[in-house]
Amino acid sequence: MKKSNYLFLLALLASNFVSAQGLLNKSDVVFSRQDSLRGSITKERAWWDVKNYKLDVKVNPVDSTITGSNTIQYKVIDAYHTMQIDLQNPMEITRIIQDGKSLEFTREGNVFFVKLEEQQLVGALKELTVFYNGKPKVAVNPPWDGGITWKKDVNGKLFIASSCQGLGASVWWPNKDHMYDEVEGMTISVNVPGDLMDVSNGRLQEVKKLKDGTKTYTWVVTNPVNNYGVNINIGDYVSFSEKYQGEKGILDLDYYVLKDNLAKAKAQFKDVPRMLQAFEHWFGPYPFYEDSYKLVEAPYLGMEHQSSVTYGNGYKNGYRGRDLSGTGWGLKFDFIIIHESGHEWFANNITYKDIADMWIHESFTNYSESLFVEYHYGKAAGYEYVRGLRKNILNDKPIIGNYNVNNEGSSDMYYKGANMLHTIRQIINNDDKWRSILRGMNSTFYHQTVSTKQIEDYISTEAGIDFSKVFDQYLRDVRIPTLEYYSQKGNLFYRWANAVTDFDMPIKVTIDSRERWLKPTTNWNNMAVSKADIKLTIDPNFYVTGFDITKEN
Repeated sequence: MKKSNYLFLLALLASNFVSAQGLLNKSDVVFSRQDSLRGSITKERAWWDVKNYKLDVKVNPVDSTITGSNTIQYKVIDAYHTMQIDLQNPMEITRIIQDGKSLEFTREGNVFFVKLEEQQLVGALKELTVFYNGKPKVAVNPPWDGGITWKKDVNGKLFIASSCQGLGASVWWPNKDHMYDEVEGMTISVNVPGDLMDVSNGRLQEVKKLKDGTKTYTWVVTNPVNNYGVNINIGDYVSFSEKYQGEKGILDLDYYVLKDNLAKAKAQFKDVPRMLQAFEHWFGPYPFYEDSYKLVEAPYLGMEHQSSVTYGNGYKNGYRGRDLSGTGWGLKFDFIIIHESGHEWFANNITYKDIADMWIHESFTNYSESLFVEYHYGKAAGYEYVRGLRKNILNDKPIIGNYNVNNEGSSDMYYKGANMLHTIRQIINNDDKWRSILRGMNSTFYHQTVSTKQIEDYISTEAGIDFSKVFDQYLRDVRIPTLEYYSQKGNLFYRWANAVTDFDMPIKVTIDSRERWLKPTTNWNNMAVSKADIKLTIDPNFYVTGFDITKEN
């Protein structure tokens, strides 16, 4: 057998092996009824549309409990008389009242089914109040393993915060805990010890001193907010503020930090205006001018709580002082300020309906770091940064998770997702159009919950390019597409291997110092070249691999 044919056969076998491995990476997890109750739009959820929450809680640090109530205002969209309210063990609902009457309810795990007595007329605006108490789950490794964090600062003062993405807001307060239905507005009242302060979402409306020495802080959110974006932050805070002249006018920037960190914060938080400059350029206006922008020190790394972004990066650049890209550019900015604030556009403005589509939050926000670098340090720097993130990709399982069971996909939604978007940008090959797509998404899906299909269709339509196979490859498969090629008798032969069926992504290459676009498919294509022995280099901004099957690697 000729050497070229032998190597070709080895490459083909390798491709088939990786294809089989890709199939083996599909999830074999068995999901429970509790998973379905948490992750699906049940009939007990589907018939009502949540309009407003009035959350009133007392945080008791002495025994790590929370006591309170949530008044739920909703619109009836279909006649039904059983409502699902979510509150996770070991928290307990003690009473539910509607129209002055106590309602019957039953519990199934983390779900309460409420039997409504009054007629639920379609179109009617109704409300009920849920009273509850208990000791919420303690966060073990926030924000990844969430719940409530109970700590003390260096002065021995209590330092308490919530974080609950994925786990669900119902870990500490009763609500309709599914992302598809965002509440349209919210009042959050938090009672805390008198020497502490609570910072939550929206704007501070009132501080009330009670006879027992405690204080109640009341915050009002006027924009739609996702469940996990609602937070409490309790500490010995001091604050400072500034005004930002943005695309929609004056944006209030308020910062809350532990008093010993005030000087450090005033220096480190200068990244906030720089963030707004870059992201309003790329994504459009900050989505919550009415509720302001706040950056709040927290006893954990940080989280994208809407208009109340939490910060625990130690007042260092990078990710706790480390450059995740390994390029040096990651030390030019504070990772938590930039990344978590990027979520105000992708997570809080545009929100996934189902956590299986969490890539919509994380891929775009991870790529926002590169766009920040590009805006302030140039295109080459931004490109180098996102390419540097590839070393963190696992290719362990698909980025999209299982639907209707509250299951997220691979952590590759961060770094691989960002490089997928960077690859798509190269194919569009028009930075003005790319920017208009990013801004258009934030306008078209303003304050909405969305599916992967909506995002895929929007990008393909606006770009005028069918990216369906590209999305299939990077979101639903674990393989890195490989451009296989060889030259023979004045012809270059090439195809995609390690790829989904009918993968047809165009790619930019350099052939003997000349830049060319190839349009490979999963079948062999060919084009004439000037000589038999060519040098082909793939543009490094495409997240692919290349393999000359006639040469040993």
